[in-house]
Amino acid sequence: MSTTETIIQETKIADLLRRKNLSVTDSRKKILSLFMNSHDALAHGDIEKKAGEKFDRVTIYRTLQTFEEKGIVHSIPTADNMVRYALCRDCTEHHHHDDHVHFICASCNVTTCLDHVVSPAMDLPKGYVAQNVQVVIHGVCNNCNK
Repeated sequence: MSTTETIIQETKIADLLRRKNLSVTDSRKKILSLFMNSHDALAHGDIEKKAGEKFDRVTIYRTLQTFEEKGIVHSIPTADNMVRYALCRDCTEHHHHDDHVHFICASCNVTTCLDHVVSPAMDLPKGYVAQNVQVVIHGVCNNCNK
């Protein structure tokens, strides 16, 4: 990434944090930068590895929790009881609109948001109200299927 691109991204990150009424801290900027530079969902351990500096586990956990509450990232449950996180597109505080499908590759273990594939409509019984629908597909991604 060029110096100009880095400055533009840092400005976008700081602006996003301020719009969400969050303090602009080094750890938040670094973690948000990792999400913006990743095409795939990240787990807590991925952030620890990719951060390039030592963040304490609690800082990462709290940052992810805050980002999720503020509508910056959304969580994706996995079959192994881990949680991965991906950037939100149009979410607001405490209200996620990520009604797309998530794909977990059985070969490379990468989790991808398939933004163009919308979760199917659910015909719930009378009196039931869906607040969040998460569809996770397990299979082999296009990179591993070559």
